[in-house]
Amino acid sequence: MLGVVLAGILGLAALDIGYAQQPSVAPVPPLLNRAKSVFISNAGSDSGLFPHPFSGDSDRGYNQFYAAVQSMGRFNLVDNPADADLVLELRLHAPSGPANADKSKGASDPLPMFRLVVWDRRTHYILWAVTESIGQANLQKTHDRNFDDALADLVQGLKKVTASSSAIKP
Repeated sequence: MLGVVLAGILGLAALDIGYAQQPSVAPVPPLLNRAKSVFISNAGSDSGLFPHPFSGDSDRGYNQFYAAVQSMGRFNLVDNPADADLVLELRLHAPSGPANADKSKGASDPLPMFRLVVWDRRTHYILWAVTESIGQANLQKTHDRNFDDALADLVQGLKKVTASSSAIKP
């Protein structure tokens, strides 16, 4: 019995050592750093989000995201995906899910979220994806601020991954 316990402990120690020898950062696909032009794709918004809880219409997120990427000055925005290095696909998703689920078990009531998928236009493979949940609110003004904040966080995530040439910090 002691041999089994000792072997288990030594096995876990070996796993720890193996993990410690792994690189502490993961590589970013080089195309994300080299890309010069992007096409921004509006993958739409799920129903039931406009005009309440969010003001405006279903193109609000797309319009704000387009303006934010344009103001970055990092990419040439093109109007034809065939002319782009990357396609940035933005979607506002309102997932249905468990009601009153127990988060300690790995599930909670889902919030509306932005999902940005970065595609290699040439190969049509996904290179990166970022998701930002929109926080809960009671007032229209707070819903709108949370919407804007989540979109700004999404843009920051895009800036981070397209600016770093070596790796993403954990």
